[in-house]
Amino acid sequence: MSHDAPHHAAQHPPRPAPRPAPRPAPRPAAGLRAAVARRPLTAFFALAYGLSWLAWIPYLLSSHGTGVLPFSFPAVLGTSQLLGVLPGAYLGPVTAALVVTALVEGRSGLRAWRGRLLRFRVGWRWYLGVGVVVPVSVLAATFVLPQAWDAVRPVSALLLLGYLPMLAVQVVTTALAEEPGWRDFALPRLQERLGAVRGTVLLGLLWGAWHWPLFLTEWGGWPHVSWVQPTLFTLSCVPLSLVMTWVFNRTGQSVPLVMLLHAGINSTYTLLWPAVFPALDGDHDTLVVQLFATGLATAVLLVLTRGRLGAPAARAAAPPAPAPQLSR
Repeated sequence: MSHDAPHHAAQHPPRPAPRPAPRPAPRPAAGLRAAVARRPLTAFFALAYGLSWLAWIPYLLSSHGTGVLPFSFPAVLGTSQLLGVLPGAYLGPVTAALVVTALVEGRSGLRAWRGRLLRFRVGWRWYLGVGVVVPVSVLAATFVLPQAWDAVRPVSALLLLGYLPMLAVQVVTTALAEEPGWRDFALPRLQERLGAVRGTVLLGLLWGAWHWPLFLTEWGGWPHVSWVQPTLFTLSCVPLSLVMTWVFNRTGQSVPLVMLLHAGINSTYTLLWPAVFPALDGDHDTLVVQLFATGLATAVLLVLTRGRLGAPAARAAAPPAPAPQLSR
């Protein structure tokens, strides 16, 4: 019905709408969030390495390390490592997991992360099995060393009583400082991206390499350290990680069980192993024993699980992909 419109309206068309104001540039937080969301695993490992290594610099430069600076850390419970190493260990993987999860997945991701961390309700046989099998396996595997047969000493009842307190200390310190990052955050994503075996191998190598600066301190036996110790340590982290992945998957992704396994390894080498084999080299022989014990256990698990390590069939083997990237 345009013929009913007034004549002057045809001569004066409506004015064009004003152009919208330019959108403000995205805030840095949004850009950071988008970058982290594209490669959360890369961001996690970069942050975990960066925070820990930065915090360890004073310890590396102190008299407990390279001795560049003339100061030392006070001893707590008989060791300087609680103040020199532990802050950096806690600052790295845990902080990285929290920050990246919050940026990428928000509250739902943090709930899932916390759920795995608090998944204590698994069968008691798992707790008993991990608590007993770990020290027994380590001590038994030591006899692969020919000199172990002459160096062995009996285990005293007092030593066994001290194992549980040591285990509790290792859970609160080392295991709690590391596993919320390595196994709680990184492992599920690496398994989804690369499969159980390939993802765990990559995680084991990165986990081992994270410790490298500590080999320049008394933690790693400095100054009596060569390239052999960090190499053996990193290699031994791979089969140990494969065992941890199997426990993680079979217990419904229970991080406390993995923490118990981690703490059991450390407690055995810290308390039981030096007392049972006092004449052996704690810096070198322990790495050989761990590589042998976990390598044998991994071989058995890979055969029994057909390479799945307890993961669901759909996630056990990732589809072939060119040049896998840390993008999930």
